[in-house]
Amino acid sequence: MPDYRTGSAPADLGGLVTLAHVIYALHAFAVVTGVVGSATIIGSFVASLPSILAVVLNYMKRDAVRGTWLESHFRWQIRTFWFALLWILVAIAMFFTVIGIPFAFVLFVGATLWIIYRVIRGWLNLLDRSTMPMPTDA
Repeated sequence: MPDYRTGSAPADLGGLVTLAHVIYALHAFAVVTGVVGSATIIGSFVASLPSILAVVLNYMKRDAVRGTWLESHFRWQIRTFWFALLWILVAIAMFFTVIGIPFAFVLFVGATLWIIYRVIRGWLNLLDRSTMPMPTDA
């Protein structure tokens, strides 16, 4: 079984590489929808059909990429979605306190920039067929 850390790409991953591109495209579409629409980027990212479909596809095909260099991309995409949702929930909780409102705005802006960074960095690494950083199991 190839090690995802080496960046080796077996020939039979062609369809899964395409799927990873589609998933990044769905996430990017959700970001663009947030930019041009009335929703926020972070809200569009976690609550829009493209991103929800993307994370469902990630979970459906996660076993197929296990042990390959694509595993790091699928993990990157899944973690981006769930952490974005976490930041939204934290920001909403901050809105319930008067003192937390400014912090919630800062959190929304920071999470928005973080999402854009993660989609761009992940997609560029996928285009280069390089792995995403993954924590090592101790």
